[in-house]
Amino acid sequence: MATSLPYHEPGIVTILIQTSFLLLLNVANFVLDHSIYCGLLGQLFVGVAWGTPGAKWLSEEAEQVVVQLGYLGLLLLVYEGGLSTCLGALRANLWLSSCVAITGISVPMGLSFVLQKLSGATPLQAFAAGAALCSTSLGTTFTVLRSTGLITSRLGVVLTSAAMMDDVVGLVMVQIISNLGSSGAEISAVTVVRPLLVSIAFAVCAPLVCVFIAKPFTLWLNFWRVKHPLGYINQLFNKRGTPWAIHTSILVGCITGSTYAGTSNLFAAYIAGAAISWWDSEVSHPTNEKTASKTSPPMQNQTSGQSEADNTIISEHTASEAKRPDTSGMATFERYYLQPLERILKPFFFASIGFSIPITEMFKGSIVWKGLVYTALMMVGKLLCGAWLLRISIASLLPTKLSAFVKHPKLQMAHFWGRIHEKPKTSPNSATSTHTAQTQEPSPASQSSREAATQTTPSHSDPSGANPRSIYPASILGCAMTARGEIGFLISSIAESNKIFSSSPTDDGKSSEIFLIVTWAIMLCTILGPLSLGLTVRRVKQLQQGVEKQGRLVQKDVLGVWGVS
Repeated sequence: MATSLPYHEPGIVTILIQTSFLLLLNVANFVLDHSIYCGLLGQLFVGVAWGTPGAKWLSEEAEQVVVQLGYLGLLLLVYEGGLSTCLGALRANLWLSSCVAITGISVPMGLSFVLQKLSGATPLQAFAAGAALCSTSLGTTFTVLRSTGLITSRLGVVLTSAAMMDDVVGLVMVQIISNLGSSGAEISAVTVVRPLLVSIAFAVCAPLVCVFIAKPFTLWLNFWRVKHPLGYINQLFNKRGTPWAIHTSILVGCITGSTYAGTSNLFAAYIAGAAISWWDSEVSHPTNEKTASKTSPPMQNQTSGQSEADNTIISEHTASEAKRPDTSGMATFERYYLQPLERILKPFFFASIGFSIPITEMFKGSIVWKGLVYTALMMVGKLLCGAWLLRISIASLLPTKLSAFVKHPKLQMAHFWGRIHEKPKTSPNSATSTHTAQTQEPSPASQSSREAATQTTPSHSDPSGANPRSIYPASILGCAMTARGEIGFLISSIAESNKIFSSSPTDDGKSSEIFLIVTWAIMLCTILGPLSLGLTVRRVKQLQQGVEKQGRLVQKDVLGVWGVS
């Protein structure tokens, strides 16, 4: 057994292949991101062309390295999504996010049983296919939201939390599917319940740890640092690399604990980012001004009896406090992780998805049309998630008497789209009064009061209380939920390797028909979802620019309350 790896200089062919691979990943991302906001598609196609499905220019060892580094990029993408999450908006929209997630899981699962008629699948095979197609690609979701600038909006919060719930259920399905082949197609209660309960435990215990352990300890530590500004603890926490060490330890600890506990490490990465975001926004920290104001009087009293050397140390400490960099989670992430993530790890992740597409086996006639039909059903299943953002007047669909009963003021209540504001009552002479009001010029006081009322409107409620003027928010949500990506390929590959998709026990080295149909659906959804989302967002931005030229309120006319950060 070798005790070390002999060093060999790579050949020029290997250097050129890997250089072109890395450069094209970034060039394709730049071009498509600046045109249709979905550079990940270019990276996916480069992975298909350079990897095993295409020209096979990359060796199998190189592909394995790309897959492993790409998964690190996926963890950082999800962690960044947690750092970008506004917890107040998350709490306000938790019910809506749950409804979107349940729709995104149940509808594709139900539609997947069409495979029984489409390709003669058994109920177990249809269940495995639905498990693969009920997930949502977290990497794709966070990447597209970041490139479009919607990650901090209310729509982005609803989307990311719903996608996270879908993936938690999808990863529970991974545990179920992986045990089907080894346990003789028997599903025990532990197989189903353990991943779900561990995920719920992480979601419940993380806030409790933050509120009852992290917050009191931080307040005590801040008090100690203010009381001892020249102590070793305060000097340690003022160092540039200390926040990076703390945040990285939290991230790695959560990922490790969740993996050994039996739940998703992606879910743990999101919780780690959200916990650090909460700590930055909800827990008070000793700022430079507070530290200087609280420590300056004792210093002035002590400096009269101190030497010049001591005064120099104190002045240097005060200067270092003034130059202390931003230590928030997002600032630390951008300082240490953003560049390698954007240039290497994230391109490797989407290229690794391209490695999983068996292009050479997918273009058989019967498989193509069945895959297209199944893809259409799976896209509809996720596009229906956007229906939760459509505010349809139920009263307009009811008979006259029942409609009048529903519209009674006592039955009106707040709902998760925003607050319902009572409209002013109109009299029979409303047309005359409206005409009179239009002919009279409003006073400056009334104009200023209207502007103040407009500015003080809550950011998470619809000021008008009327239906949205467009379906763009619903379209963006549905298109973003369409992409399946890494979790879908993972579940389908596990089902194929465990012979769940195989109709016969013989193994001739070829992929099963159901696996290829499911792969068609995952591939096309992963391509068409970000593409349609990018085109929709580009249209929204064009409308926003047009509205800005007319001097009107952009967010109310295009995305409304869903575009509010």
